[in-house]
Amino acid sequence: MDLREVREQLEEAFAQSNVGPGGEPPRQRPFRASQEQTMIVNYLSLIVFVGLMVLGWIVWGEDMRQDPPHLGIPTLWFLGSLFVSRAIKLAAQWERSLVFRLGKFSRTRGPGVYLVIPLIEQVRHVDTRVIAVDIPRQEAITKDNVPLMLDGVVFLRVIRPDEAVINVQDYMMAMVQYARSALRDVIGGRTLDEALSDREGIGHQIMGMLRQETEHWGLEVEGIRIQDIILPEDLKKVMSRQASAEREKRANITKSEGDRLAAENLASAARTMKASPGAMQLRTLQTIDGLGPTASNTVVLAVPVEIMELVDAFSKARQGQLES
Repeated sequence: MDLREVREQLEEAFAQSNVGPGGEPPRQRPFRASQEQTMIVNYLSLIVFVGLMVLGWIVWGEDMRQDPPHLGIPTLWFLGSLFVSRAIKLAAQWERSLVFRLGKFSRTRGPGVYLVIPLIEQVRHVDTRVIAVDIPRQEAITKDNVPLMLDGVVFLRVIRPDEAVINVQDYMMAMVQYARSALRDVIGGRTLDEALSDREGIGHQIMGMLRQETEHWGLEVEGIRIQDIILPEDLKKVMSRQASAEREKRANITKSEGDRLAAENLASAARTMKASPGAMQLRTLQTIDGLGPTASNTVVLAVPVEIMELVDAFSKARQGQLES
């Protein structure tokens, strides 16, 4: 059992349990098909083997039914059929097959049908499709000393299968470990506000670091996405109060702006009425007309408007005589 099988079994065990590997509730991880699910069945090898065995039974069936049976040539035919069928390999469109001859890398084959030397050459299939690698949830400290819990997903693709298999023992695990380290380094160089508002920038920075490091791994990083950023509960309460105070400040500013505009409009109306003597009378009549239709209102004019104007004119004339 290799390291990949052990890791897959551990992931399945954590997914079936009630808590995750770090004590937190389990989260849905991106699906990654196993090697048995991605490799297509090598039906050509089976067809060739069955056909050779049927041909051998037709040719040497009488010898095997004799008493005692002659098993020499049938046995050699069976071993030869097994050897020929094992030499035929089949790779899917998304796979590349690495052929190792006596432990040494020989060539890359696929997709389609290819031949190998049984017992001398071994084959390892590599998936070249885009793979979603989960970055496990972890804690990171920002530049302003705020602890965060965050995770993400790395999308990568194998572009040089020979380097991915030969240079790295397990390129999937190596990518996860380096992505975790890069994520902590990037978050440590940013403040809390920058981390919350610039997820795309964080992803681009991590992707640049991964591409530089994995250049000789035969991998190509297609993209990185930051999924969840979890803040401490006390910090959530503080940010909620801050947001509420900010909204209240904007409401007060808006109200004060409205009061200022209303005062400016009233002052402009007063200047207009002062410059036009008839405007005040029209405003008075408009006010009376607005109160009249209501049955519960009674309007009493104790002094006619004309008398008020006469008094105003007399006061102005009196004031002019005193000044002269």
